[in-house]
Amino acid sequence: MKKFYITTPIYYINAAPHIGHAYSTVSADILARYHRMRGDKTFFLTGTDEHGEKNLIIAEKEKINPQEYADKVSLLFKDAWQKLNISNDNFIRTTDEKHILAVQKALQYLYDKGYIYKGEHSGLYCSGCEQYKTEKDLVNGLCPDHKIKPTMVSEESYMFKLSEFSGQIKEAIEKDELLILPRSKKKEILSFLKNGLKDISFSRKIDWGIKLPWDNSQVAYVWPDAFLNYLTGLGWDGTAGKTPEMWPADVHLMSKDILRVHATIWPAMLLALKLPLPKKLFIHGFFLVDGQKMSKSIGNVIAPNDLMNRYGVDATRFLLASATPFGHDGDIGIEKFDEKYNADLANGLGNLISRSFSLYEQMKKAGIELQKTGGEAENYKGHVFSHISIENAWKSYGDSLNDLKIDRSLALLFGSDSENRGLGVVNFLDNYITSTKPWELIKEKDEKVGKIMYNILERIRHGAWMIYPFMPEIAEIILDSLGFDLKKELKSNFQDREKWGILSEKAKIKKPKILFPRINS
Repeated sequence: MKKFYITTPIYYINAAPHIGHAYSTVSADILARYHRMRGDKTFFLTGTDEHGEKNLIIAEKEKINPQEYADKVSLLFKDAWQKLNISNDNFIRTTDEKHILAVQKALQYLYDKGYIYKGEHSGLYCSGCEQYKTEKDLVNGLCPDHKIKPTMVSEESYMFKLSEFSGQIKEAIEKDELLILPRSKKKEILSFLKNGLKDISFSRKIDWGIKLPWDNSQVAYVWPDAFLNYLTGLGWDGTAGKTPEMWPADVHLMSKDILRVHATIWPAMLLALKLPLPKKLFIHGFFLVDGQKMSKSIGNVIAPNDLMNRYGVDATRFLLASATPFGHDGDIGIEKFDEKYNADLANGLGNLISRSFSLYEQMKKAGIELQKTGGEAENYKGHVFSHISIENAWKSYGDSLNDLKIDRSLALLFGSDSENRGLGVVNFLDNYITSTKPWELIKEKDEKVGKIMYNILERIRHGAWMIYPFMPEIAEIILDSLGFDLKKELKSNFQDREKWGILSEKAKIKKPKILFPRINS
């Protein structure tokens, strides 16, 4: 059995979840559901990053202790992911006792081995990023992400020998042993590594964080604390050289603002701890809202609940997944979402399902039964319908998801990719129905319509499975309407489900409710 381990970043709790967080999490959930559907042993980890100076400052402003603040905001993330039907196997919090003990054990090992040493650190520190910056990182003297001027910090600190691992990290990235996608991000990191890496601070003198086991006057810097979640979330106890069953991660999914630390500090820690590197870092872009970056001050932050209240859970998942080519920035907005919802879901998939099941009901009332079609190509009035196109569809769909091209798999599914017409479900069946005119054959009581309707409904069955990772509730409704129990089917062999001809001629077929009511902007 293949294994698949995927992670999101653990989200910093300085604010409630927004659609940028939701985009990462839904994307990871789609990939996790796809691999489970294929029968792979799958583990999906997400969670919250709860230490750091910024959270301490916010808690002080709210006049509560930092643990109370962490509990409150972490719960917002848990609730949002539950509402979005996220299928994570664990939700890790960096304030979990087991995580804290494992981090202390790992840091003690690094200290004992000489990878951590006492020194003094000076640098430009952005409290928004919780990262040190160089002058080259700044734009007009400001952090480009947070638009604030970093503070010059000089303090006694425990330093990590990051410089010692510069060559090994560079070689691993060059050879794709640590694969960074999209490829442009690999080039970016290799350019950054040209001049080597410098030792970095691994501790802070603040009152909120994991205390260093050999010096309780300091706490672990937020990044090494956070990175180790990818191991502790699997039950790792902090023992160097002890590799958890599901490690290494097959995909670390993240946004571009945290790529550099994931491609330098994190692999260096793993090398020092004698653990394998993750296989892949996949970097997705940011969302712009009507051309502007989301900002509280502008008032354009979109919360996941805003979308779910407007479109429903599964439609929200679809809209996020299809908003932009995966790995690139995307410009979104409610008006754009409304247009896509109506075009692809209400008038597209929803209309196809309603139209197809209505035709089936008309055929049954006319006393005509479904006629199962075999593997041979069906040619009716010049319209060729072949099971081979389904085989090609599954291959293209699987290749796209295995390559993390989430938006591409949706384009194939809906038939909106002009290079792959005929592979999708929605456009293909719309054209097939228009060409074969089953309503005319029903009026004429032509029994050939039994074969045509079988082709339509069986292709819809395939489409429901392809939709499942993206819109699991909608897929379940469609499959139930065709007489299948999704939960039971998930326990069967996937290769059997993607074959042609699984739908029974005697299936108890019923028309589902309206799946996607139109949105009036």
